[in-house]
Amino acid sequence: MTGTILSIQHYAVHDGPGIRTLVFMKGCPLRCSWCCNPESQSALPQLRYLKFHCKACLECVENCPTASVSASDDGMQRSFDECIVCESKVCIEKCNYDAITLSGKEITATELVKAIALDIPFYRNSGGGVTFSGGEPLMQPAFLLEVLKECKAFEIHTAIETCGWADRKAFQNILPFTDLFLFDLKIMDPESHLMHTGRKIGPILENLAFLASENADIIIRLPLVPGITDTLPNMESIAETMLANDLKRICLEPYHSLGQAKYEEHGLKCSLDHLELYNMQQINKLCEFFTLHGLLCEVA
Repeated sequence: MTGTILSIQHYAVHDGPGIRTLVFMKGCPLRCSWCCNPESQSALPQLRYLKFHCKACLECVENCPTASVSASDDGMQRSFDECIVCESKVCIEKCNYDAITLSGKEITATELVKAIALDIPFYRNSGGGVTFSGGEPLMQPAFLLEVLKECKAFEIHTAIETCGWADRKAFQNILPFTDLFLFDLKIMDPESHLMHTGRKIGPILENLAFLASENADIIIRLPLVPGITDTLPNMESIAETMLANDLKRICLEPYHSLGQAKYEEHGLKCSLDHLELYNMQQINKLCEFFTLHGLLCEVA
């Protein structure tokens, strides 16, 4: 059983209780306009070009077997727009400056669990565990299920960060092996949700109601995006949905610009690079809104 992941981050402290191992998985059904991990959207490995490492040696251009790499007029930049990520990956091999890397790698379930299990001493001392993020972990349902089962054999606390847009059967299968769901609610208005994420919100709300009916441990996560998710009507609708499902905990995730460089590195376009960042006063006021609704609110 193999899956595709981006990376494994050890000693994470913001993605569930205690000290955690954070596994970033490839593939996501949503295309959120504010996504800070755009390299996780595709289910396939992607080339990443770090132009500030490039020394214009032209090795990648001259050795590309499909002639998919081009150089700018001054020779100082590369374009991989036509790249098909061929099996040879000669460009990566020939680059002596680590300007070309691969985002995403295949790994077996056993190999992944072995890497996770290295942190078991930290889990026991802190009440931590492993958190599967992405992308959307449920885009690889069979692989995720296998890894979760092996983790539970080690008595490791398991958490899933999910956008909620997945097949109901996938949620049913992983439910017995998942201790905590970090469940995103982004935009409650159907038209706005479709515009900013590319998917309808209906299946997300249905899956949330299902998990709540099964008494799953759920923390709602709200990505705060200025003018998009932080509007009063949207927050009121989220609070109402939580109370209707007897959910009490919400985590606010303020928008940041740390992922903007990744768009250019992977040949993608960032549509929200004009947004201003929140200050603590603004964040505290938004948190107070949910507290006044009787919800337990924290900030990531």
